[in-house]
Amino acid sequence: MPKDSSIKKVMVIGSGPIIIGQAAEFDYAGTQACRSLREEGVSVVLINSNPATIMTDTEIADRVYIEPLNVEFAERIIARERPDGILPTLGGQTGLNLATQLAEAGIVEKYGSRLLGTPLASIQKAEDRLEFRSLMQEIGEPVPESWIIEQESQFAEPAKSGIWPLIVRPAYTLGGTGGGIAYNEEQLYEIGRRGLSLSMRHQVMVERYLAGWKEIEYEVMRDANDTAITVCNMENFDPMGVHTGDSIVVAPSQTLSDKEYQMLRTASLKIIRALGIEGGCNVQLSLSPTTFGYYVIEVNPRVSRSSALASKATGYPIARVAAKIAIGLHLDEIDNAVTRKTLACFEPALDYCVVKIPRWPFDKFTVADRRISTQMKATGEVMAIDRAFEPALLKAIRSLEVGIYGLVGKASAQLSDVELEEAIRVPNDERLWAITEAFRRGMMVEEIQALSAIDPWFLRKLKGLVELEATIAANKTILSAACNRTEATSEDEPVCSLLRQVKKAGFADRVIAMNVGVNEAQIRTLRKRLGILPVYKMVDTCAAEFEAATPYYYSCYDSENEN
Repeated sequence: MPKDSSIKKVMVIGSGPIIIGQAAEFDYAGTQACRSLREEGVSVVLINSNPATIMTDTEIADRVYIEPLNVEFAERIIARERPDGILPTLGGQTGLNLATQLAEAGIVEKYGSRLLGTPLASIQKAEDRLEFRSLMQEIGEPVPESWIIEQESQFAEPAKSGIWPLIVRPAYTLGGTGGGIAYNEEQLYEIGRRGLSLSMRHQVMVERYLAGWKEIEYEVMRDANDTAITVCNMENFDPMGVHTGDSIVVAPSQTLSDKEYQMLRTASLKIIRALGIEGGCNVQLSLSPTTFGYYVIEVNPRVSRSSALASKATGYPIARVAAKIAIGLHLDEIDNAVTRKTLACFEPALDYCVVKIPRWPFDKFTVADRRISTQMKATGEVMAIDRAFEPALLKAIRSLEVGIYGLVGKASAQLSDVELEEAIRVPNDERLWAITEAFRRGMMVEEIQALSAIDPWFLRKLKGLVELEATIAANKTILSAACNRTEATSEDEPVCSLLRQVKKAGFADRVIAMNVGVNEAQIRTLRKRLGILPVYKMVDTCAAEFEAATPYYYSCYDSENEN
């Protein structure tokens, strides 16, 4: 079906200010969507209260309104511009909430406009905790034991259930705002009151906290023709209890069996179809680490923080495609902007590993509580791509720009054994380095897994990196001697083998130099003399199955370039 010819002007709602829990990922999505609509000859009216964004640049939209994102100002703009449609699903929770308020107040209908993409009924089913739970039960998808709370007195029922701990999830909020984990009745009432006050609907869901279970996400796309695909699946390094925005995230998932992957993929596609979402959505699921049991946690019926990560990780422009779906195009009518040979209905394939690490503002808020939980505290994130988990992780660590270049944190070495165990047990922004320090002190994978509930696969990878770091230090004599040679000799062979191994694992020249006791430039000179140089691989959405017209590249220490 070609695009809807009646849609000539669209109002795109932005995400407002960049705040803790909501970084610039929605600016990325909104900018992409505005350009996508203009490609189709649609006039774009943008409303956003934040001038410090790319989407509010005058060349991104035909008309830009930098005004408060509330019903009053939005109605004035709608009355003046008379858009044929309003696109709310690319401005994060702020855009979604404002569109919901406009539709429920009758303003959208009053001016002859309509919500594009995901219908209001679908948004309500996904965002309203009661409706969402009922729909999941109707389609046979498991949800944890839960209670819908709309007034404070109702907290008595879950408090009497004897199920502890409990997690509080407010409706219509972003970044886990107002939520938390309650371990007793006092905490339940405290967190619950806060959640009710911050929820647009004065509604929270209280449900069983799935401690130690894996958290898995699927980015899913669907059009009006009911064609649906999974763009990317992602796995949280941290188990349930840490907001996905505050967790290290790996794409594609590394610890799932094919049966688990296909089971959760099927559930995600079933959910997006049941909700009737048109465009992109994010499905969050919890998977038992010991059985094939799983629960559906929630669905974001919009482009989300994870959508930006999935777009960059796969090369599949989720916001661009979602905007075209909103004006009537189907997935099999939208071209893949990277290959220019395949269509948007073609599921991306990844032949590499992507690691995301959050960036917290604790360097500025020095007295803030550094513990991380269900309410997001990160203000941004970094993403790295390489052939495997270990080098991608080390690249991401260096990208944080916090003065850490490898597996040694700023404070973990000064912790006592008891403090170290506590730092592993209670998640905080430095837990990754607490884990690597624990391995240096001889702790076993099983001990750290018992403390953290992090999957043993990730812990074994970290342990391998710590052991390789120790190998560098153990061979400092031969490495240092090689740095002082200018001519090739037979003694270079073991040095070359070791250096190639550590570079392939992702160690920076700076970290190698620190362990050898030489300067960084000496290691770089040695590496170049031995012919150990990076090569470049493509992110092309199709794992080289089709030739790509506009791919982008990542470096790694492999044998050949891709071009």
